[in-house]
Amino acid sequence: MPLDSDNSPPPPHRDWFFPPAPPFLPSSSSRTLAHRTPFPTTSRSYKPYSLADRRPPPTPRSRSRSPHPSPEQPSPPPPSAPRRRDPRYAGVRRGDARTPPTAAAPAAVPPVPERKSPPASAATLRWSGLVSAAAILLCLASLLRRNFSLHDQVHHLRGQLAAATAKLQSCIIVMDSSLDMSGMFSYQSDDDSSVPSRSLKNFSLLLSLSALYVPMVILKYIDLLSKLRRPQDSEEVAINKRLAYRVDIFLSLHPYAKPLVLLVTTLLLIGLGGLALYGVTEDSLSDCLWLSWTFVADAGNHANVEGFGPKLVSVSISIGGMLIFAMMLGLVTDSISEKFDSLRKGRSEVIEQSHTLILGWSDKLGSLLNQISIANESLGGGTIVVMAERDKEEEMEADIAKMEFDLKGTAVICRSGSPLILADLKKVSVSKARAIVVLAVEGNADQSDARALRIVLSLTGVKEGLRGHIVVELSDLDNEVLVKLVGGDLVETVVAHDVIGRLMIQCARQPGLAQIWEDILGFENCEFYIKRWPQLVGMQFEDVLISFPDAVPCGVKMAAYGGKIILNPDDCYVMQEGDEVIVIAEDDDTYAPAPLPKVRRGYPPKDFVVPKSPERILFCGWRRDMEDMIMVLDAFLAPGSELWMFNDVLEIDRERKLIEGGLDFSRLENVTLVHREGNAVIRRHLESLPLESFDSILILADESVEDSAIQADSRSLATLLLIRDTQAKRLPYKEAFRGGSFSEGSWMGDMLQASDKSVIISEILDPRTKNLLAMSKISDYVLSNELVSMALAMVAEDRQINYVLEELFAEEGNELQIRQSDLYLREDEELNFFEVMLRARQRKEVVIGYRLEDAERAIINPPNKVSRRRWSRKDVFVAIAEKE
Repeated sequence: MPLDSDNSPPPPHRDWFFPPAPPFLPSSSSRTLAHRTPFPTTSRSYKPYSLADRRPPPTPRSRSRSPHPSPEQPSPPPPSAPRRRDPRYAGVRRGDARTPPTAAAPAAVPPVPERKSPPASAATLRWSGLVSAAAILLCLASLLRRNFSLHDQVHHLRGQLAAATAKLQSCIIVMDSSLDMSGMFSYQSDDDSSVPSRSLKNFSLLLSLSALYVPMVILKYIDLLSKLRRPQDSEEVAINKRLAYRVDIFLSLHPYAKPLVLLVTTLLLIGLGGLALYGVTEDSLSDCLWLSWTFVADAGNHANVEGFGPKLVSVSISIGGMLIFAMMLGLVTDSISEKFDSLRKGRSEVIEQSHTLILGWSDKLGSLLNQISIANESLGGGTIVVMAERDKEEEMEADIAKMEFDLKGTAVICRSGSPLILADLKKVSVSKARAIVVLAVEGNADQSDARALRIVLSLTGVKEGLRGHIVVELSDLDNEVLVKLVGGDLVETVVAHDVIGRLMIQCARQPGLAQIWEDILGFENCEFYIKRWPQLVGMQFEDVLISFPDAVPCGVKMAAYGGKIILNPDDCYVMQEGDEVIVIAEDDDTYAPAPLPKVRRGYPPKDFVVPKSPERILFCGWRRDMEDMIMVLDAFLAPGSELWMFNDVLEIDRERKLIEGGLDFSRLENVTLVHREGNAVIRRHLESLPLESFDSILILADESVEDSAIQADSRSLATLLLIRDTQAKRLPYKEAFRGGSFSEGSWMGDMLQASDKSVIISEILDPRTKNLLAMSKISDYVLSNELVSMALAMVAEDRQINYVLEELFAEEGNELQIRQSDLYLREDEELNFFEVMLRARQRKEVVIGYRLEDAERAIINPPNKVSRRRWSRKDVFVAIAEKE
């Protein structure tokens, strides 16, 4: 007999539903029904919670709990029969553990011998692990769903109770049955509409969980699946490795891959979080998505969330938001660090135009930057871009900061790169530069010129073309033709060694000329300018010469001859349309033609050519362009002159090097070579020479130490002091020095006395050595690196100046000369500078300045040219004249 003796059928019409009583409760006849609710119940898609749902499924030995037992089943024993518990069902609930008293004990089962199963393979273990993980995941999902379902039921019942209470109150007040019926039907329809909404929420919750965990499971076991499908001896790469490789390629090739991945991850988190919130709350989907975004953006927004389900989801979204924020912070930090590192190393692009571009790095860079900055001062400053194969911040900018000069408003931008790479050249806007200077590198001359040639090839290969010209510093004169052949009309060359060698020869023959060249080549004082003046058309050059009160005209650029530059033209030359005047002025905007002044013409006291006399010159040291210097010196000196060569190179090796350099001894007409071997810094070697008999001594930067400026200058200074000391001991002391500032026997007085007998020219590479020689006044020095930098700066500013310098340095044509005043005027004669210029024109010379007897420096382009003054016979004038 069933435990529930109430076999009466349920009432035919019931507006409510009660779950069936559990079998372990008393009979329904002894129980009282609960009070019926005054409102109708609604059908739901799920069963209310009941104790019957928690019972396990019936076993073959359990009884049927149907109120109407089937005829096949035996009748149950009476309730008073003693109950016997089967030990096999000790873990079953009480209601399921009842067994009939007549149930026989189970027969003893004979023991079966155990068989050892074969060892499980790795695949079987992985599959069992996969199945176990899936089962655990499904159980957790089921429990979570049931928990959320119960929570929703409670909220739903509370809502129904509140609605029912409101309706009951309205029924009591209004007592309108029709209104009450319509309200019940409307409630019924509202409750029915919530059924698909609940299903949609459950689906969204499951979808979010599946989208979160399924990819993780697939990534974990996809390699196992691929191994099962392919043969064992296959060498195919695992899917995980291929997928990781594709991701690596995507992140490395695409510059915006990392921000894109971060954006997609953020959107996925917001979307999945919004779906999960939609499944556990009563809010709409749009509100849940917005709430998910607030949890991602601010981890503290979930503090006011109520309920276990919403709290769990909100905490999960907040943790994901913190991870995304950490990823974003790391990405931004890396991007900023990479940008600053790129700026520090000079990898960013230069957006400039009409700037000066310097390619390379050498000791001449400091003087070059200084000269270009002075030239840009009148324009309010400019931009200089330096690109070299060095670190931008640690080396280039640090070295420039140590240079002791004012940039005068000019900005210096450093970039790290190779001039041989087109991408690096485009990075510094090479096509928009108004001038490009290629510096020679230290070391072997041929290698340096070969590198300069490759740079010129790279520059000519720029597709956009070049707006400015190229100034190339070369180390060997023989490579000039090749560079011009490659660069064409775009290239201007300055051969550093050739320029310095010719300057040293000119300065050795004319003491004081080195200071004049410094004033003319640099932008600090007066320099060459070329400009066209239409108002001068039709005038003779003699009248043009005195038409500029603030400049000194010295040549003409003839338009009729294709822009040919002529220095010191004839007085009768008439200015043509398009001709330009070459002047020496302070700046390009400080001079202009003025009406012709009234100048009294006169005649020089005598017209004669200064005769040449044989000279004896000493070269201390060895240069790689020694053959060129010998040829230039042979053209300048008078017949019977001697050139003594004193260095530590063997005489046989000297002749071989000179012949390989192109020197033909049979073509030397005026110079006789005298070879001596020795070390120029050893006193006894120098004392073997007749130092007191030389008219000029040239101390060269020896080829063995020219790569180190400090070492070369130290050697030159030591040689200079030893020579002056030896000369002072061999020459008789003059009485004139006793009344001077130096007493008899002082080393400075002795050296000053020796300096009047012969001229010593020292080749100086480091500008800091200049001050030492300037204070001692024992040598008429040549500052080689600074003079080359000045020449490069002038040619960079105006490429036409290179033709002027080439003629002044050439073996033939015009050159700078220092003239005695008795060639132009008489003793104590009063003349202004314009009158001196006109008298010099009778000798076909252009006077550009003068140096007074008691002055230390010459004045080039005097400011007041019309004021008269009394000249002394010891005054000298600086003129541009033809080589004698």
